[in-house]
Order: sequence, then structure tokens, then C-alpha cells
Amino acid sequence: MTGIAERKKLVDLVFGHMAGQVVATTANLGLADLIGDEERTGAELAGRVGADPGALTRLLRALASLEVVTESKPDHFRLTDAGHLLRTDRPDSVHAFVRMFCDPAMLAAWRELDTAVLTGETTFDRVFGLSFFDHLKANPELSGLFNASMRQGTRLTAQQLPTAYDFARFSTVADIGGGDGTLLASVLAAHKRVRGILFDTAEGLAQADQTLTAAGVADRCATVTGDFFASAPDGADLYLLKSVIHDWDDDRCATILWHIRQVIPARGRLFIVEPVLPEVVDGDLPPTIYLSDLNMLVNVGGRERTRADFESLCARAGFTVTGLTSLPPPSAFSLIEAAPN
Repeated sequence: MTGIAERKKLVDLVFGHMAGQVVATTANLGLADLIGDEERTGAELAGRVGADPGALTRLLRALASLEVVTESKPDHFRLTDAGHLLRTDRPDSVHAFVRMFCDPAMLAAWRELDTAVLTGETTFDRVFGLSFFDHLKANPELSGLFNASMRQGTRLTAQQLPTAYDFARFSTVADIGGGDGTLLASVLAAHKRVRGILFDTAEGLAQADQTLTAAGVADRCATVTGDFFASAPDGADLYLLKSVIHDWDDDRCATILWHIRQVIPARGRLFIVEPVLPEVVDGDLPPTIYLSDLNMLVNVGGRERTRADFESLCARAGFTVTGLTSLPPPSAFSLIEAAPN
């Protein structure tokens, strides 16, 4: 007979989406910024955000049970270390990441997961009538939030990648689909003789100048507006793709890689930075990577992939995978190196 612990595990999993909404509401209301380094009462915070005092106190107690805040005495709350990450004034903030991944635009297609599993098709398009990225393009505020969430989600990789490989052997690094340049700026800051090309859509590059200037690398990095389904910029000897391939199906991934193959020099290299799934779920990767795989299914039509999958994709576009390096924990990403045939 199934034990109590097993039942609790399933109940906790089912209640997980409710916990996510508690954290998202906290971010949406800006409560972490209002609490700051102080101890605040629910009534005080309710007055600041125009909320019902009783309901807000109940929200704070739910946060305390989730260890996002602590309650030292009745109706007195202080942020935990995790709670401080919801503040917008911290360089390690995940405020935008939380808001984006709990936004109705991100979650609506998840309610159709059964349809996606039965059909193998993306459900975002069914719900909204257009693709995820077209929806972002039509909603500038949401697009800005998405860019900020990607910046926050890339921060750990940006800290690790510059020392994970000898980038000094290259003269110019092109970050394809590089968004605001968080990753490329980190590489350029660590390697003073390397130049950069940041390539993305106008929406993706919206905050790039600010990021590159803040990192002190704007004079060594060109920003190029374009569509990686149509072309790739020439002039680089290293082409970098981080969290791009998992957004798309195999055919569109092959198109992206093929455009890079047309411009990469014979001695150039392609770096793909993505999680690499094992052939069998073995516990090495966190559950979030497999949830990300389903998120790709319902929202954009992409997927997470195994090494064999990456090797097959690269081969279709004229590349050979020459190495795979796992980034240090707690990262779940790997650096896949490929050379043109």
C-alpha cells in the first residue's frame, strides 16, 4: 500500500502551481521592495499597496510557510535570503524572471498541456492566435519583461562561461539571438582583446546599448539587427548560441545553423550553450529542465535535446560536434563545441 510520504509528495506537486502564484503576486505587488531590510506588518504593507489588510497578511503567512519571509511575531514579517532576491534593487534579482514565468501569457498554454501531449503541437498559437514571439512583438511592455527575465536567467551562465573556455584564441565573437548582450558583455569584459557582434531582432536588442555600456565594452561590440532565419552576420570566428536552439523545432534549428555555416571561416567554431539531456532520466539534471522541455512544447514548439540530438542537428547544417563541457554546478547548462566540416 502506498505510504503517507508518497501521497504527500504528489499533493505537494499539485499545490506547486499555487505556491508559484503566491510568489508571483508578491513580485507583482512589489512587496519585497517595500519590506526591504526592515520588519513590516501586514497592515502597514496593505496600506502601501492598497490591499485588504487581512488578505495581505494571509498572503504573507503563506510566504512564511514557503520560507520567502519569516514571521517573528503575529503580523510582523521580514524577508529571508530567498525573499531578498525578489527585490528589484539587487544585482542578483529574479523579480522579472518570476513575473514573466508566472505571467498569464506564459501560463495560458500550459492549461492546454493535455492537447499538446495528444497532438504534439504548440498550444500557445491555439490560445492566442499567433506565435509566442509574435505576441511579444505586439506587446512591448511584455517584451521588455521577457528581455529582463532572460537577462536574469542568463546571469549565472554569464559568470561561468568566460572562464569555461579560452575565448582569447578568437578575435571576434558573434552572439546570435543574444538579446540585451548580458552573456556577450561578460565574455568581452573578461577578454580585452576580443571584439563582439550582438545579433538579434530590434525587440531583442532594445536594452543592448545600456548593457554593453554598463559593462564597458560598447566600443568593442557592434549591434546588428536581423533575423537568424534569414541570415547570420559575417566577420566572426566564433558563433555563440545560448538558449536559442531549444526554442525551435529541428527544421528551423537547422536553418539557423545553416546560415551560420555560410559565414563561419574554416577554422571558426560554433558554441551552443544549452542543457543536454541524458539518454535516460538519471537525476543529474534538476526537474526544472524537464519542465522547461514541456514549456518549449506548449509555448514555442521547441524542445530540450540529448547530445545525439545536437550532433544530428549540427550534421544537417555542416558542423561536427567536437566537444561537450558541463558548466559548474548549480548550472544545468553545457557548452557544445562544433567545427565546420
